[in-house]
Amino acid sequence: MPEAPGPLADEPFEPSVLESEVVFEGKVWNVRRDRFQFGDSEITREYVDHTGAVAVLAIDDSERILLIRQYRHPIRSKDWELPAGLLDQDGEDLVDAAKRELAEEVDLKARTWNVLADFHSTPGGSDEALRIYLARDLVDMDEPFERTDEEADIVKRWVHLDEAVDGVLAGRLSNSILQIAVLTASVARTRGWNALRPADAPPPTRTKG
Repeated sequence: MPEAPGPLADEPFEPSVLESEVVFEGKVWNVRRDRFQFGDSEITREYVDHTGAVAVLAIDDSERILLIRQYRHPIRSKDWELPAGLLDQDGEDLVDAAKRELAEEVDLKARTWNVLADFHSTPGGSDEALRIYLARDLVDMDEPFERTDEEADIVKRWVHLDEAVDGVLAGRLSNSILQIAVLTASVARTRGWNALRPADAPPPTRTKG
């Protein structure tokens, strides 16, 4: 197995897709089956055809972050997580989607936005691309948002960033988006937030936004 040269970075690759079809159409997302050429082989893979999503780590001047606890049916748990949501449509501006989710889930606006992290949640089984934003200089909304379904049961909690890091390392916080955001923010803070990309930075990996 040869060792890859060059800078440490993901490498986009587009194989020749011979056939692509939706094999299950769901309420939120679909399952797609692709048959593609990879070298001398034809390979078939099925994966969740995801809309893409955004999440927001909101942090105040005291280095407290805002978490929400929400019921997630597949894992039968009310887990602590960040305000987050799906993109409403293909090509939706990512920071606009993040602003919407921050307002709808926790009744906040922010004056300062930066990209905190970009990642693929399950690259072997889903094409979901998710961007996490860091939101600072927070302002309360004039009117609270009316929530329904699982969101009607949301509770929120302000915790210091270090307390959240401790919760992740101790295994008490299992949400992957929260883990990535908290640990990345902890490192970025030690660099004075200077390493963060601007809010409109293009995603380095494939995204539907």
